[in-house]
Amino acid sequence: MNPSETYILNQPEPYRGILLHLQSVIEQTVPEVDLKYKYKIPFYYINGKPFCYLNKAKDYVDLGFWHASHLTVHLEHMTAAGRKVMRSLRYKTLEEIDHQILSDILKDAYSVREKKFYKQ
Repeated sequence: MNPSETYILNQPEPYRGILLHLQSVIEQTVPEVDLKYKYKIPFYYINGKPFCYLNKAKDYVDLGFWHASHLTVHLEHMTAAGRKVMRSLRYKTLEEIDHQILSDILKDAYSVREKKFYKQ
């Protein structure tokens, strides 16, 4: 088992369930992602460049997006929490996850990544 999977499986419920669910949705929506363990949390990369991360913080799970200041959809559902470049979706329960919003944001983040930042 890799460190990211260990991190996720070692979280208490309901956070473990949320993290596992988000992991599944991310990997199905953006199959190009590669799960690594960076900065002591699960971090998704595409072609060696950061894409998003999963973090169990205080009483929620944070799904953070790299270069989120360039995202264009559902910004009203995201928090910057004092960060200049990153934004995140925060979940306290599985029921809070709106799959359409999550999918739209993942696709937008992938599109931004492809168009603006990481053209190879």
